[in-house]
Amino acid sequence: MLKKLTSGAVAAGTSLKVLGAAGVIRPYSPVTLARLARTLKDWGAGPAGGFTSLAVRVPDQVGLVDDLGELTWGELHARSNSLAHALRELGVGEGDGVAIMCRNHRGFLDASIAVAKLGADTIYLNTAFAGPQLVEVLDRDKPKVLVYDEEFSGLVAGASVDVRVVGWTDGGAGDVPTLESLIESHDSRDLIPPSRHGRLIILTSGTTGTPKGAPRSEAGVEAAVALLGSIPLRAGQRVHVAAPLFHTWGYAHLGLSMLLGSTVVLRRRFEPEAFLQTLKDHRCQAAAVIPVMLQRTLALPQEVRDRYDLPDLQVVASSGSALPGDLALTWMDEFGDNLYSTYGSTEVAYAAIAGPADLRANPATAGRPPFATTVKILDERGVEVPPGASGRIFVGNGLLFEGYTGGGHKEVVDGLMSSGDVGRFGDDGLLYIEGRDDEMIVSGGENVFPKEVEDCLARHEAVTEVAAVGIDDDDFGKRLRAFVVVAADAQVTEDDLKAWVKDNLARYKVPREIVFLDELPRNATGKVLKRELAHSGDEPGDEPGDDGSAQSGDA
Repeated sequence: MLKKLTSGAVAAGTSLKVLGAAGVIRPYSPVTLARLARTLKDWGAGPAGGFTSLAVRVPDQVGLVDDLGELTWGELHARSNSLAHALRELGVGEGDGVAIMCRNHRGFLDASIAVAKLGADTIYLNTAFAGPQLVEVLDRDKPKVLVYDEEFSGLVAGASVDVRVVGWTDGGAGDVPTLESLIESHDSRDLIPPSRHGRLIILTSGTTGTPKGAPRSEAGVEAAVALLGSIPLRAGQRVHVAAPLFHTWGYAHLGLSMLLGSTVVLRRRFEPEAFLQTLKDHRCQAAAVIPVMLQRTLALPQEVRDRYDLPDLQVVASSGSALPGDLALTWMDEFGDNLYSTYGSTEVAYAAIAGPADLRANPATAGRPPFATTVKILDERGVEVPPGASGRIFVGNGLLFEGYTGGGHKEVVDGLMSSGDVGRFGDDGLLYIEGRDDEMIVSGGENVFPKEVEDCLARHEAVTEVAAVGIDDDDFGKRLRAFVVVAADAQVTEDDLKAWVKDNLARYKVPREIVFLDELPRNATGKVLKRELAHSGDEPGDEPGDDGSAQSGDA
């Protein structure tokens, strides 16, 4: 009992220290404190309570900047009230689902807060879904209302959702009401708090099949302390959330903005130079990204990158997939030691965080488990392996998901959930990811993880993007095929790249084929669609550079 009490006191002390350093704990008047306490009691710590608390604390502060301009926290509160009244008239009640398929703009936030204020569940849809994927997810989760940007009208045409609302339109929505029309036509009076708090349902990436809904309840203080204790985000900063908001990482920064009172800067589409321009124009102190955004920014010509001095940028928070090769070092050499990489998954949220010093020491690391997070490496029997040995990664924290909406769950051992990856802890105490547990191939009796080969090829000066997959082979069982994108001015052959791998890795890890592509197929969260690659390139000679080379203009 004494040990438990001591542990609890230490955790509480750590939380107070982290939240104090981040500027979350600050003096308020007794009246404001009373209103905040009532707000959180009535509405909870999710979008309804979190964003309403900002309207109580700092109603006149600019909370959102998007392509249409600025909105204060008070204005966002009023808009979401109006929209909640409108959605209730459309039939949305406690426990119902509302699906949102929107890019990064005010409508995403308006809808998220309004749905939460009704005690309904929010289902976030990937903006890169194909029509059949979208229809299957909507048929499974059966939302009452579908909110979507006009550009996705064709995709949602076959969905079995009767009530629809357009979130963003560049021309006209026809007979479908828009978020703006609903907001303008309804009163902004405060609502009565619901009897339940709505859930957030974020979908898995769907790179290996139909996306699964991964619901979770409201994040607690523990999750915020875990992130803020490792990533120096501070109250009142301007944060450009470039990562898609429907993705776990993009949404996490909306959650942090509720706590920190950050000004969230959004752009509907990511373009590398526009990304730098946004950071510069708005003097953003932080940016939330996925790794491919860093890759594409660094692929800009040097003279373009040189136009953007970013002295205000203190934190570039990356997640969603591993940082390939020496990307971390290249970014920090160019823009300073401001890169923080978070490893996790839709199901486990976060597991480890690598800061600039960790990435400088070894750019391949996933980092260290943050506050109140347990990571163990287990063998096939569920037994923890010795330090340095490889095994399956299992995670425990305060934000594990609750099971898929369509049924099923991730494997759980002693309260720890599988991340789906294989890895190890190094002698330096850092976590290293070796690959997905379902991607390892056995070629000629040897185990090969594509990620190790990908990282090796990514370090070649000519290669800008790379993915490797296992292909069936009559002689070896499986063989490795790599797909690469090279720099526009590069001249490199397939034999050059094979020799590079041979010089750096064991001979059996050299890909049997290397296919040159103009670009890798990716979903909206930047993950490579390996399922597509596994069924392509069966005739490598037909790809760009049929002499086995990639010249300028081929990639």
